[in-house]
Amino acid sequence: MKAINLGVGAVVAVALCSATATAQMQFQNHLMPQPAQLSLGSGDLPLSATFAVETPAMSDGRLTNAIDRAVRRIESASGLRHAGRGAAGTTHLVVNVTHASSPVQSLDEDESYSLSVTPSGVKIEAATDLGAMHGLETLVQLVQPTGNGYAIHAVEIHDAPRFRWRGLMIDCGRHFEPLTVIKRNLDAMAAVKLNVFHWHLTEDQGFRIESRVFPKLTGIGSDGLFYTQQDAKDVVAYARARGIRVVPEFEMPGHSTAWLVAYPSLASGTTPDEVRREFGISDTAIDPTRDATYAFIDRFLTEMATLFPDAYVHIGGDETPAPDWKKNPRIIAFMRAHNLKDNDALQAYFNTRVLKIIARLHKHMMGWDEVLTPGLPKDVVVQSWRGEASLAKGAQLGYEGVLSAPYYLDAMKTAGVHYLADPVPSSSSLTLDERKRILGGEVCMWAEQLNERTIDSRIWPRTAAMAERFWSTESVRDVDDMYRRLIPVSVELEGLGLMHLASEDAGLRALAGTPNLASTPNMDALRRFASVLEPVPFSDRYDEQHTDQLTALDNLVDAVVPDPPSRHWFELAVKRLIADPKSDTADRDALAAWFSQLAASVPAVHQQMTASPRLAAASQRADQTLQLTAMGQQALHYLAGTENAPAGWKKQQLDTLDEINKPSALVRFTLWPAMGDLIKAVRE
Repeated sequence: MKAINLGVGAVVAVALCSATATAQMQFQNHLMPQPAQLSLGSGDLPLSATFAVETPAMSDGRLTNAIDRAVRRIESASGLRHAGRGAAGTTHLVVNVTHASSPVQSLDEDESYSLSVTPSGVKIEAATDLGAMHGLETLVQLVQPTGNGYAIHAVEIHDAPRFRWRGLMIDCGRHFEPLTVIKRNLDAMAAVKLNVFHWHLTEDQGFRIESRVFPKLTGIGSDGLFYTQQDAKDVVAYARARGIRVVPEFEMPGHSTAWLVAYPSLASGTTPDEVRREFGISDTAIDPTRDATYAFIDRFLTEMATLFPDAYVHIGGDETPAPDWKKNPRIIAFMRAHNLKDNDALQAYFNTRVLKIIARLHKHMMGWDEVLTPGLPKDVVVQSWRGEASLAKGAQLGYEGVLSAPYYLDAMKTAGVHYLADPVPSSSSLTLDERKRILGGEVCMWAEQLNERTIDSRIWPRTAAMAERFWSTESVRDVDDMYRRLIPVSVELEGLGLMHLASEDAGLRALAGTPNLASTPNMDALRRFASVLEPVPFSDRYDEQHTDQLTALDNLVDAVVPDPPSRHWFELAVKRLIADPKSDTADRDALAAWFSQLAASVPAVHQQMTASPRLAAASQRADQTLQLTAMGQQALHYLAGTENAPAGWKKQQLDTLDEINKPSALVRFTLWPAMGDLIKAVRE
């Protein structure tokens, strides 16, 4: 065998030696995340019958269930008769685990594994069942068609994560998400080896976890949309079965309107009348000066500790302007008596007292950047939303941290942009000890502008790219290859129950007002039009639409998806054409045909808009599609021939492109800025 350099992208299809050249050429490396070391062997393991499973060392319920799930997925992917329904397993699968994982999964658990596939069977070896579960996910991704069936190519993989903390945060406070949404996203997390589900459970807009000690928290503060204690236990168990820790977040002292509307005695002065419908930063805050506040928090967190066994509790701690702290005479007097010079100092006092409660519960406190204040005990994990500099500062001061700033999904950045953001790049000036304090990264899905119908498409498949950043070596940075692998991974994720691929078409059908699933001319045209559109970033939509909790999320912006496949395809085609404009007829013809199809869709889209007021809001975008396709066709004409564009043509097109890039209908074109590159390549 010969090891493959996984820092180099594209298909692993190199003839490593003459004896195995044919077999090697068939191997398509679709793995995500990429393993630390992968070597190709000779031949394939044909999948003609289901697996005969052996667990020669340790086996428990979690491992057995994980093996069963993986086997079912491989059976489905390869059309095999299902085990347990009269099917005899003859394909050997040995899962050799040294010992069971900790009863409560820890940050330091061994997640490494080795996976060996030969023409005679599969062997997975791991120190813990957690590592074996990761190996099983890799095995599922190795299944591929051979032309007359399905097989797994002979490989040798030795793998371990780069970072210990690989998380996804889902905000269920601003918009409640049903349990079905949570569970299918946990399945997807496991598939790409994420290991921390950060459950944002309280917000100004809603308190989402049942407290039997303080029932008004959900009785008044949730609009009736909350998770029961049994729901929480079910999610924790479901996540653990998939190798995922659940870290709950209870926001305090800011973002706490739902606390205060239920229990006004916690307020610092201003008492809200209802949960907050507007988004943004609230002025209300929990009173940090009363002993009764800490008695309340103590009882609440003690109750929550029975639901969430993980060693970490997130208290939020961000965005607390708290004007009441500056004008309430009693609070002002308290600050003077305790030599607290400003709100930051008062919040640090609050954090210190809450930390004592959490420590008594034998847990670690976690908070956003704002908790990082002078004198904060080192036993606090800082989650950075302000950026790499803030994270580095915390590490230099001795604090462990998790990076989230580059991984905010509501910014609607491309998978490629997120992919290149690294928690600890090699260029970092941190020392080795300081680097060790960076635990990893966490993707954040804030929920101001999504609901249960759209959330999957906002999270996936982009999060799979970030999962690779957290798991794989830093050298795995080929963006084009990442996008290549993201396509089959996206399909795999849909097979787990995610709706990220189906949701766009469902949204378009709802806008068009037709239940017809078949290809009709108008629906085909609408799909083509939507394929070059994506949502604007959170801030742009908030500024234009003034979204709040009651805003209807059923417009074109809600149907289209971030970073659709059209973007990267167009960028690659333009890049190749610009490199060789005369000879690259394949890309030129493909782009010309694509422009023609887009232009041809516009009349039918306009016709559809006359019947749908919600679609009609994007009529300007339909007109601009004609402008874009026309300038694209002109650019192709000039690049292909000997004729130069007339003087001033490029400036005119680029000015038009700038106009098209201005806000309209809360959606933007994926063709920008690659269209600008195409125009700039034209000679005048």
